[in-house]
Amino acid sequence: MMDRSHTARTRWGAIIGSIGGNALEWYDFTIFSYMIPIISTLFFPKSAGSVSAILMSTALFGVGFFTRPLGGICLGLYADRHSRQEAMTLGMGLMAVAVALITCAPTYEQAGVTGAVMIAIARLLQGFSVGGEFATSTTFLVEIAPPGRRGFFGSWQITGQIIAQVLGGSVGYLMTAWCTPEQVHAWAWRLPFAFGLFIIPLILTIRLKMSGTAAGKRKTVKNPGMMQSLTAQWREILTGMGLVTASTVSFYIIYGYVVTYATKILHLSLTGSYLVQMSAAASMLLVVPFSGYLSDFINKKLIIFVSLATYLVILWPLYAWLVASPSITRLIIMQISLSFVSGMFLGSYCTLITQILSPASRTTMLAIVNNMVVLVVGGFSQLIVTWLISISGKAMAPALFVMSGVAIGLIAATYLLLSSISEQTPEKQPRNQISLSNK
Repeated sequence: MMDRSHTARTRWGAIIGSIGGNALEWYDFTIFSYMIPIISTLFFPKSAGSVSAILMSTALFGVGFFTRPLGGICLGLYADRHSRQEAMTLGMGLMAVAVALITCAPTYEQAGVTGAVMIAIARLLQGFSVGGEFATSTTFLVEIAPPGRRGFFGSWQITGQIIAQVLGGSVGYLMTAWCTPEQVHAWAWRLPFAFGLFIIPLILTIRLKMSGTAAGKRKTVKNPGMMQSLTAQWREILTGMGLVTASTVSFYIIYGYVVTYATKILHLSLTGSYLVQMSAAASMLLVVPFSGYLSDFINKKLIIFVSLATYLVILWPLYAWLVASPSITRLIIMQISLSFVSGMFLGSYCTLITQILSPASRTTMLAIVNNMVVLVVGGFSQLIVTWLISISGKAMAPALFVMSGVAIGLIAATYLLLSSISEQTPEKQPRNQISLSNK
């Protein structure tokens, strides 16, 4: 009985360390996205103009995505050949350096382009770190799950990212509510980034103690070569990329772009925009774990298919309704509605992708699947949407962009669902014996 209790405490301690680090890394990554309207006025010359400054700021945001594939491969290979825990700890250390650079960066008025260069370097380090975080923490969570609970445990990967959004939105809301616009631009904008510096030592300590779990120990499984793994699993990889595309457009446009979209395009208040983001993310904290829990009883492929189909159908009407008469109330209703359908998808897809990949190279392949899509689709998604709005003059551009990504995800979900239906001998494994192989 004591051994079982100790195992449970060890497992939940590892979960806290995993999602705590994941949440903090995504908090730093997310807060930069929320701060783009402010950064655009501080780190670029006023002569550039408002739209041009936003374009340059979103480009600065996108720089970090170039190092994501490299970070995913390097940290993924390290995790597959050595330890999930060690790879996550290394990534956390790199994130600490990046946060310090952003926190201390001088503005354009103080040091010209020096501040923008420092932020660019920080974004490259952030991209490298976050590139390995998704694959290592997702694999770690699924592999430490007890039998029959892998869907629920895997959902905590997305839950960690949502916690980051709630935290980022809360900090942004409090900053704009308590400080005047002059104070925000003078010094208060640094506080959200500085907050991460105080939390990082605690999370690093927890992660260093995670080696007691099975997933944290060194692996003895022989790892195939990367090219061999890519060749053997190309169908699974392409399918996974389709699902990640739907996830990426959700995080980087529906949620990450909402503050910029609301303030600069719809001309709503900055404080109200942070409140919208915080409310939407808080609602997802309920939906995502529920979806993961439900997926341990109901076919994950069916949940993902239904949620993506619903998501695609309601996107355009909700955006059209918002643009027709922009308000904080309508924006909240739209964001919470989208949070429900996207949350049902996000709560199940991480575990499903992990399950269809081979265990021997799972972290590396998952890193490639995730980061290649994020680089192509997510890295400059905000830049592309801003550009589309500027040349078309239409505020509906984000809806079209997201619908395209969700449609790609729905095609992948349809393929998975039809493949499972076409099997002549469907899986008859009991719930506590779900396979993690690529079969």
